[in-house]
Amino acid sequence: MIDDELTTAVERAVREAVDAQVMPRWRKLAEHEITTKTGSHDLVTVADREAERQLGDALRRLLPGSAVVGEEGVHADPSSYTALSGPDPVWIIDPVDGTRQFVAGGEGFCTMVALAHHGETLAGWIRAPVLGLAATVRRGGGVLLNGEPLYAGSPEAGAPLRVAVSHPDYTDEWQERSLRGLHTAGLQVRSTGSAGLEYLAIARGRLDAVAYTWEAAWDHAAGLLAVAEAGGASSTVEGVPFRLAGGNALPFTAARDADTTRRMVGLLRDKSEDHRSRPR
Repeated sequence: MIDDELTTAVERAVREAVDAQVMPRWRKLAEHEITTKTGSHDLVTVADREAERQLGDALRRLLPGSAVVGEEGVHADPSSYTALSGPDPVWIIDPVDGTRQFVAGGEGFCTMVALAHHGETLAGWIRAPVLGLAATVRRGGGVLLNGEPLYAGSPEAGAPLRVAVSHPDYTDEWQERSLRGLHTAGLQVRSTGSAGLEYLAIARGRLDAVAYTWEAAWDHAAGLLAVAEAGGASSTVEGVPFRLAGGNALPFTAARDADTTRRMVGLLRDKSEDHRSRPR
């Protein structure tokens, strides 16, 4: 299903959507072009909606018969998320990952696309236009950042683990309890920014691990594959792989190597009193 021609075509589609719908609105958003999703802290902008629309149309044309699961589309129609459990190939779209940074005029945002089939991520594309980063990953084919292969390596022996955790805007009492085990000696903990950029930081060896308390596939599909193809690993708090379609035991973690992943799971499990999946 994934060949060089399709990989290049998707990369071009992502670039065109970013150039047409995202960058012209960076630092130029009008107040009426920014809203908050009902029942959520999430911001959404006209750039999110228009980029997802353009990408969805382009990706369906590239792979006839495929479905689309996009962040804004699922917000409008939650039932569309079930395509991840269906028989058809699925494009997973996060049109602007790091919308808060985008709205604030910051540089830490990206656009992400992944292609999945039968619950497995086959490929991913992450583009951070202001930072000049473009990553492409294919299952079994490695991950390239601006054309150069990435290898995550392992954390420096004896050095504190550099860890990013779910940002405090979404931390309720349960989430705070589940992440408490990471605030311990030997870890340098900060809040996460754009999920796509955090996963790339792990794949580049610039961050040792992340821990998340939500499971929306558009935030994680491309990035988790990038970490895996760079030699890293990931796991839910129950010690099993993350499932794209949902129903995961949370929190889950991804890290530069398997040993660090196991260490993270142990810390999360020690303090987590409820391992059931929780909605974002």
